[in-house]
Amino acid sequence: MLKVVVIGPESTGKSTLSERLAGHYQTMWVPEYARQYLDELSRPYEQQDLLVMAEGQLGLEEERAALANGVLVCDTDLHVIKVWSEHKYGDCDPRILEMIAMRRYDLYLLTYIDIPWEEDPQREHPDPTMREYFYQVYKDIVVNSGVPWVDIRGSYEERLQRATEAVDKLLKL
Repeated sequence: MLKVVVIGPESTGKSTLSERLAGHYQTMWVPEYARQYLDELSRPYEQQDLLVMAEGQLGLEEERAALANGVLVCDTDLHVIKVWSEHKYGDCDPRILEMIAMRRYDLYLLTYIDIPWEEDPQREHPDPTMREYFYQVYKDIVVNSGVPWVDIRGSYEERLQRATEAVDKLLKL
């Protein structure tokens, strides 16, 4: 099964692209578990919550992978938790780093910040400078991952087209 990860800064259309891409391939997509977790949390999240989010993300990924149709689209991976942990707390739980090292994906779709910011209580960095900073952090991750990656920019339609071209290319290999 081909595993595709949509990764990038906050409010860059990751969930929209993930859902549309899964629809295009008539398969499953894995939503960002942290959103559900934070919606149900009755307090501000703390560093130890990130491990719970990581475990939940992988559990959801396994659950959806069992139902997928040749392609699994993941709206994020554990690199996002690592980036947030390092940014907010200065380090990352070694257990999360171990989980990252054990996972394998086939393609990263890196979403750029050219989608307008949408307010959301779970989003923390609307400043364009911070959005660009996080884009560069994620770009560094995908460039150094050893996994093929594609820069995704433009309108929602252009993003979907570029993403499907990249997935189709891998499916033909």
